[in-house]
Amino acid sequence: MDELYWDWDYTKEILPDLLDALHITINATLIGSLIALILGLVFALLRRSKYKIISKSTGFIIEFVRSTPLLVQIYFLYYVFPDYGVDMSPFMTGVIAIALHYAAYMSEVYRTGIEGIDNGQWEASIALNLSPYRTYKDVIIPQAIPPVIPALGNYIVAMFKETPQLSAITVLEMMQMAKILGSENFRYLEPFTIVGLLFLLISLVAAFCIKKVEKALPKNGIALK
Repeated sequence: MDELYWDWDYTKEILPDLLDALHITINATLIGSLIALILGLVFALLRRSKYKIISKSTGFIIEFVRSTPLLVQIYFLYYVFPDYGVDMSPFMTGVIAIALHYAAYMSEVYRTGIEGIDNGQWEASIALNLSPYRTYKDVIIPQAIPPVIPALGNYIVAMFKETPQLSAITVLEMMQMAKILGSENFRYLEPFTIVGLLFLLISLVAAFCIKKVEKALPKNGIALK
C-alpha cells in the first residue's frame, strides 16, 4: 500500500538520474531533428527530380519508411545492419532510425511548401536563366520553408515524444531510466510521473518556441519580381 503514496525522499533520490537521462533524450531529439530536417529536404528535392528513376526510387523509400513502424526500423538497424558490417552504438542507431523515420514525413511537408510556390516564380527564374540550384536556393526554398515551419516543428515535438522507443535497444533515455529505477526500488509511481511531467513541460516550451519562430519569419518569404 505504501507505493500508492507519493514519497518525496524517493523523488529527491531519483531526480538526478532522471535528469541525466533527460539530457540523453534531448540530445537524441536535437541530433535526430537536425538530420531529419536536412534529409527531409533532400528527399523532397530528389522526389521532384526530372529523372524518373530518382524520383520514383525516392518516393518508394519515403512510402516504405512511412508505412512501417518506427520500432521495426530501430530493431532492423540495430540487429540486422551489424551482420553486414555496419556496427553502431545503441544511441547512434536510435538517432539514425528516428531521424530517417521523421525525414520521410518532413519531406512531404517540404514538398507541400515547394508545390505551393506560384508558377510565376518558376517562370521568372527561367526567364532570368537561373540554374536549378540557384532557383531552389535563392527563389523557391526561401519562400517554401516559412509557411511549413509549424508543421516541421510539430514533427520535432512528435520526435521528442517518440524517443522512449529507443529504450528497446537499451538507450538510457528517460523511460529506460524510469523502468530501471522502478524495478530497483519496486516503486513506479514517482519515476513515471516525473517522466510524464518532464515530457509535458518540454513539449509545451517547444511549442511556444515554434510559435515565436513562426511569428519572426516572413509569411511569404522573398518573392522574385
